[in-house]
Amino acid sequence: MEILRYVAFSTDPQGGNPAGVVLDASGADDAAMLATAAEVGYSETAFVRDACDGSLNVRYFSPLAEVPFCGHATIATAVAHAERHGTGRLLLRTAAGLVTVATDRAADGTVVATLVSVAPRTVPLDEADFAELLAILGWSAGDLDPALPPRVAFAGAWHPVIAAATRDRLADLDYDMPALTALMARRDWTTIDLVWRESPTVFHARNPFPPGGVTEDPATGAAAAAFGGYLRELGLAPVPATLTIHQGTDMGRPSTITVTVPEDPDSGIGVTGTAVRL
Repeated sequence: MEILRYVAFSTDPQGGNPAGVVLDASGADDAAMLATAAEVGYSETAFVRDACDGSLNVRYFSPLAEVPFCGHATIATAVAHAERHGTGRLLLRTAAGLVTVATDRAADGTVVATLVSVAPRTVPLDEADFAELLAILGWSAGDLDPALPPRVAFAGAWHPVIAAATRDRLADLDYDMPALTALMARRDWTTIDLVWRESPTVFHARNPFPPGGVTEDPATGAAAAAFGGYLRELGLAPVPATLTIHQGTDMGRPSTITVTVPEDPDSGIGVTGTAVRL
């Protein structure tokens, strides 16, 4: 397998979230894909196989396990595919469902990719799980933004959404990784989406990702899509809306994610970003 390495949601190799991309994974079994993802060592590696109908089958592996959907690896895959085969529209068959991705070139030649997630939804965050999660994070009720209530949001993978009242609270992230790993495994959560609202359309995020074997993800497209659905479902943002999410800044890997939230409650959420090859 030819392994490509990209940084998604940044045009600077020192920013964004690195992802592995295998554009032709035909013949690779689960063990080979997991071993390859572990060897690459990034939070996610995407493995692509052509389907008979012109769509692409895509699977995502962290160094530790398969995940149903990954936003930054999808953006990286779309850019890699466009650089090999030209820009256009792709239909991806993922474990989470059908995801469309459109690529185009900006005036400076940069390939920009926009994915549209599966239909998002949210469920209440169990009170006992919420209390355990806050204890693991070392957060208190006073650290939270009451205008953005805790929920578990989905747009291909599940992410609890916890909103900080201040940027300082978001910046001070220090948690018990084994304890959070165990809680997330019990609940099948992919990342924890910690957010702070700068303005009605600008947010800052941090995403602990112990199930992937990493302390924190510098850019999480799946969580960004889930968060867009969360805001729409709970009526917390005017729709249609275009949101900007800044992530990775506290890690020294700044990332910018653009989220498009259509008015139709059954529509998927758009996530736009660039990617650069390493």
